[in-house]
Amino acid sequence: QVQLVESGGALAQVGESLTLSCAASPEIFTGETLGWYFLVPGKQNYLLASIGSNGYTFYSANIKGRFTISRDDAKSTISLQMNSLKPEDTGTYYCNTLPNGPWGQGTHVVVSL
Repeated sequence: QVQLVESGGALAQVGESLTLSCAASPEIFTGETLGWYFLVPGKQNYLLASIGSNGYTFYSANIKGRFTISRDDAKSTISLQMNSLKPEDTGTYYCNTLPNGPWGQGTHVVVSL
């Protein structure tokens, strides 16, 4: 069964760090580009960062320099290291392939002052 399972979301304070993880089924991970998407209630989710099978990365302007995406091909996982968290980072984070397949449940991040 194709799966994406996100984890690592938590309550954090401004300036702190969190690491999100996404475990993917090997059949949708191998050789594919995967990304982290961000959803704020009432708004459309958008791509924050992606990483290709060749290691090529993309970052949206609002997180560049603060977040780092990485992948572990042996474990079929991608991660998102989130530093210098801001209140506007509060929301639900999802991982998915590009182009998108089925969505997982996401993981929630709350950044408080």
